[in-house]
Amino acid sequence: MMTEMVDEPKLWNKVSELLQELVSGDAFHRWFESARLTSVSETEAVLAVASDMHQVWIETNYLPEVQTAFSQASRLPCKVKIVVDDMTTESASNNGLDTAENGTASNAVSKSSNKNSGVAASSPKNSSIQFGKNAKVKDEPAIGRKLKLAGLNPQFSFDRFVVGQNNEFAHAACMAVASAAKAVYNPLFIHGDSGLGKTHLMQAIGQKLMEQDPSAKVVYLTCEKFTNEFIDMVRKGSLEKFRRKYRRADILLIDDIQFLAGKERSQEEFFHTFNELLDLQSQVVLTSDRPASELKNVEPRLVSRFESGLTVELQPPGIETRLAILRRKMEDWDVKLGDDILNMLAERIQSNVRRLEGGLVRIATYASLGTEQITIERTEFLLKDILREEGQKRVTIDSIQKAVSEHFDLRVADMTSRRRPTNIAFPRQIAMYLSRSLTQCSLVEIGEAFGGRDHGTVIYACRKVQERVTDEPMVRDAVDILTTVLKRK
Repeated sequence: MMTEMVDEPKLWNKVSELLQELVSGDAFHRWFESARLTSVSETEAVLAVASDMHQVWIETNYLPEVQTAFSQASRLPCKVKIVVDDMTTESASNNGLDTAENGTASNAVSKSSNKNSGVAASSPKNSSIQFGKNAKVKDEPAIGRKLKLAGLNPQFSFDRFVVGQNNEFAHAACMAVASAAKAVYNPLFIHGDSGLGKTHLMQAIGQKLMEQDPSAKVVYLTCEKFTNEFIDMVRKGSLEKFRRKYRRADILLIDDIQFLAGKERSQEEFFHTFNELLDLQSQVVLTSDRPASELKNVEPRLVSRFESGLTVELQPPGIETRLAILRRKMEDWDVKLGDDILNMLAERIQSNVRRLEGGLVRIATYASLGTEQITIERTEFLLKDILREEGQKRVTIDSIQKAVSEHFDLRVADMTSRRRPTNIAFPRQIAMYLSRSLTQCSLVEIGEAFGGRDHGTVIYACRKVQERVTDEPMVRDAVDILTTVLKRK
């Protein structure tokens, strides 16, 4: 068990030594030298870095190494969180990390160095990279510290959120919640796939409320942290302290509420917390990777409350929005890329914003370091792993259940229900059959996803569908159509 006091600098020195063995020396000096460990608990370690460029690059390329080094040094099973921090930024500037002599990611690549390195500064067919001294990192340290205490990242503000057709309704709803004098759309439930901006919008609400009323009690945390704190407080006998913290908030922002699934005592505690906040007319905002109606192993009374307010969905961004996001990041980081490279990124990386930003960071950093001209071919080589992932459609049990429900005009809930009329039972068997053939999930996992059925039921369903596919052209056609749709989506 962790002691009450942890010497963060001493622990970080140990982590640093291990990191230098796991990553190259240049990479360590470039990305980790100015970092510092700001807090450690049994569930989370917070590593502060100098800029959002450092944050994105480390999260994209070195997070497993950081986690490994920290686990070995601390012998704690906690997760590592990367944040941008005022003091780290100031330390980086004071140590000359913004100068070209130090060779860091934020150094300025001058026109003369571009010329010498073969990276054209003006040709639209090539890329000119400059991590300038004017790159935006953090504003107003005092405000940044207040946001940090509330668990908010200053980078996640409304003015840094790119609005497009995929998210304009969600953005408008969040702006309305943040601007209202009292709780509206309560709760606000935001859902969508990973990397589409749910956390950004949620935290932007909290930031705007704090700007309007610095005394407002804004509480942001992940659902995992909520459950871990609850368990810890039960163990310590400090439930009243836990409840005062969360049941007296002016606004409670809970990220990834789907992680309540299967945690009965945490669900009970959150149910009462939720009710008390609504009674006090405090705002509640939740995010999830799926609609409330599709949350599995969550009590119906909680699901009904999640659906009682306003639900908004984030979709993957269209190409115009992806281009706008890239241009915004280029402006923030003072990065310059040719239009051909920019268009290639926007066209080829479509699934989520986080991956799009990671691709931009990788290309910009490579160009600032290397002597090669950045071409389309070189970009494809640098991003081969990302582009390979983008080219593969990941078929999941959830996507199969949705597709089968739409094809047979059923509710998604019918896929997990105990109802057995033929018009529901056979489509459900088809969904099980497709889950077995199109995913890597085990029979047990498939059965669990279909309402807790056992593996024998899944085997029977697969055998039954295979027989009918062989004997009945209509069934065969339905399975072929569904398979094509799922692989193409």
